[in-house]
Amino acid sequence: MDRSILHVDANSFYASVEMLHHPELAGKPLAVGGDPEARHGIVLTANYIAKRKGVKTGMALWQAKQACPDIVFVPARMDLYLRFSRYLLNIYSDYTDKIQSYGCDEAWLQVDESAAIKGDAMKIAREISNRVKRELGITVSIGISWNKIFAKLGSDYKKPDAITEINRENYRQIVWGLPASDLLYVGRRTAPKLAKYGIHTIGNLAQTDPAFLEQQLGKMGLILYAFANGMDDSPVTKEGYDAPIKSIGNSTTTPRDLTCDQDVQIIFQALAESVSARLRKHGFQCRVVGISIRSNDLYHFSRQKKLSEPTNITEEIMAAAFELFQDNYDWRLPIRSLGIRGADLVTDDYPVQLDLFMNEQNRERQKKLDACVDEIRRRFGYFSIQKAFMLKDPALAGLDAMGTHTVHPVGYF
Repeated sequence: MDRSILHVDANSFYASVEMLHHPELAGKPLAVGGDPEARHGIVLTANYIAKRKGVKTGMALWQAKQACPDIVFVPARMDLYLRFSRYLLNIYSDYTDKIQSYGCDEAWLQVDESAAIKGDAMKIAREISNRVKRELGITVSIGISWNKIFAKLGSDYKKPDAITEINRENYRQIVWGLPASDLLYVGRRTAPKLAKYGIHTIGNLAQTDPAFLEQQLGKMGLILYAFANGMDDSPVTKEGYDAPIKSIGNSTTTPRDLTCDQDVQIIFQALAESVSARLRKHGFQCRVVGISIRSNDLYHFSRQKKLSEPTNITEEIMAAAFELFQDNYDWRLPIRSLGIRGADLVTDDYPVQLDLFMNEQNRERQKKLDACVDEIRRRFGYFSIQKAFMLKDPALAGLDAMGTHTVHPVGYF
């Protein structure tokens, strides 16, 4: 039997959540992203009023302002969006345990094993759509198919607040007429390559000799051929320990150039506290720590390392970052900016095989200490508690790193 897979996509997710929290902006064009005061940055998402006036994701704010002069910009609040992401997952989990997040606002659900209790895929899709609307105040578009790729195309086919079923009888009529660029992994570089050979639609792609596609695009050519023909049999992973985002990071241009290890330790401490606090707040741990370094001649590079066990402990993230730095920087030039990133995220309850030489009692004390620091800062502000060594350089210690974070989405593979 074919699988029954839903792809649920929250419509203009960030903007929709912001509209709930800004009822005074009802009926007005709104975009999330950048700095609304300085007017720099890009549009992360816009509501449908703004989209109809030509505002697109990725536009510079000044371009969005040109397209829609009365647009209202609001800064991104990732904490809020991740909370709503968890609300969505809670609704989905009432219908299946096979839930695979694809970023904060999208997820695949395999529901055929729930049919005897919950009804067929269309009934479940309608229930989810109605519940999200009623319980969260936002809308979703849902695609239904026997594979993940066509289910995603279905959720994109009609927006907002729509349900589209793509089955073996109608997929040629619905899918094959769509532009090739609508297919997952046909991006800005691949689409022109395909167009050069007269491959403009998904149907053209599906009917092209796979050996030719492999010759032109390598292994990805065969993958796209399979996607276009509905031959994607990748599983919907069970709801479990994977996070809906790939990484959380923070970086800063320093108040002055850094010239010694102590300078780096002070900045890394602030960044590690920031990243680890954000991980703890959302119930994540990282299995990889990465750093980015930019010298004062703007040469930039990054490095990362796999951890022996997942963590959101500040000192462990700090230690891993500083070890990476010492292994990879030779101080030929002063440093202009630094960054730390926690990647390969899992949830807080991820099972860990205890090591005979691991001091688990010390790790528990560190976790309790971090929780106390988080609560003190929540109540009294970031600078209410700091490590003493930070005060060796008040200029560097004055960096409040808690406000800005970069959140990276997961990839399909």
